[in-house]
Amino acid sequence: MGFFHLLHHEHQARYDRMFPYLWAFVILTASAGLLMDTPANILHGLYTIVITEDALITDYVLVAGPGAALVNSAIVTAITVCVLYLSRDTLNGMTLVEIGLMSGFSLFGKNFVNIWPILAGTWLYTKARREPAGGYMGIGLMATALAPIVSYIALDNGWGGPVEGVLVGLVIGFVMPPLATYTYRIQNGMNLYNVGFACGLVAFICVPLMSSLGADPTTHYRWARGYNLPFGAMLVTLCVLLILGGLFFSGKPVWAAWAGYRRLLQTSGRAPSDYLRMFGAAPVVINTGVNGLIGMAYILLSGGELNGPTVGGILTIMGFSAFGKHAFNILPVMAGVALGSVVMDWSLTQPAVQLACLFCTTLAPISGYFGWGYGLLAGFIHSSVVLYTGSPVAGMNLYNNGFSGGLVAIVLYPTIMAIAEHRKPVLQEVDYFDQLEGDMPVIPPDPHTIEEEEE
Repeated sequence: MGFFHLLHHEHQARYDRMFPYLWAFVILTASAGLLMDTPANILHGLYTIVITEDALITDYVLVAGPGAALVNSAIVTAITVCVLYLSRDTLNGMTLVEIGLMSGFSLFGKNFVNIWPILAGTWLYTKARREPAGGYMGIGLMATALAPIVSYIALDNGWGGPVEGVLVGLVIGFVMPPLATYTYRIQNGMNLYNVGFACGLVAFICVPLMSSLGADPTTHYRWARGYNLPFGAMLVTLCVLLILGGLFFSGKPVWAAWAGYRRLLQTSGRAPSDYLRMFGAAPVVINTGVNGLIGMAYILLSGGELNGPTVGGILTIMGFSAFGKHAFNILPVMAGVALGSVVMDWSLTQPAVQLACLFCTTLAPISGYFGWGYGLLAGFIHSSVVLYTGSPVAGMNLYNNGFSGGLVAIVLYPTIMAIAEHRKPVLQEVDYFDQLEGDMPVIPPDPHTIEEEEE
């Protein structure tokens, strides 16, 4: 039994080594912000960020300047690392997802003040359940997609005040863990932004209630332009360093790292696909760098802008590179959005569409599981659906693409299943519920389970 305890702790310690790298990312982000503006302007910008209503789309780069936006991202990311550490959350691929989400969305909607009530609400949920916080704080971090609701109410934008804002945030954080667990089941692993779908449902209740009580939340389109060069240079540098690090500085031979990445490309990406535990750090780091370059190239080649929201979207893709996304399953879905621009009455250069170009990759498992044709269809449908799902909730759900992706996944999954079964009568639904070969995360043995089996 002692051997298995040692093996278990050694395995966990291997992932605990992620912390120094996470802190290095925080320092790099803060340093980039300090290089782009003066400390005085950054402090004033941070104050502006805190007192600004954060409904979609509120680009902190436009509102407060690039320096303040990046420093806010660094502070929020530092808070995230501290929450993960103090809650003793198990580090895995989802940890990198949470870092990508928090750092990315803190460029356009989350700040170091409005996330606290929701996090506190999730902590209270763990106390009410008398369960370890580590199992739930990850959901609490992602539930901060509804932080604009806290800001709107707390800033008294026609209704509410600080006390009401905190109370609503506590309720949101409290209800999100059980709700996210439920919504995960009904999407069949085809929508990677499961918490975004759950947040959309909560927003569809909160916003009408607020409106009935006298509030009048509105959608915003604050969109910065002219930052392609500085943000492009930073992203290229980060992605190239990640690729080189995965190939040459991971402690593995180059051929082994590359072979692992090629195996990663063969997976469907259907949730849960913890690439960090399935393939190790080297392939995941390479995948992260490649996906970041793909996201940036897509925005620039389509005539888009690199700013707070789009850089946030690219960081989100990079985070999910450890949990479901890779070049082969995101490109068909992104191509579906591009195809939509040819026949639909909107352009790829529109702010909301640029975000859809990036966040449509939430449906990457459809492409990876059913084939590129279905991925193309998913992106095509999503590109239009997402343009209308944000209006009823007045932009209060930052993960609007996650909500739209959930709707598309829920509709497409049974439809594709019916088509696939019709074309291939031998196909059983259980075949598509089971993970494809290589998809199951390699989880270390539980010493308690082993002890029971031995007895």
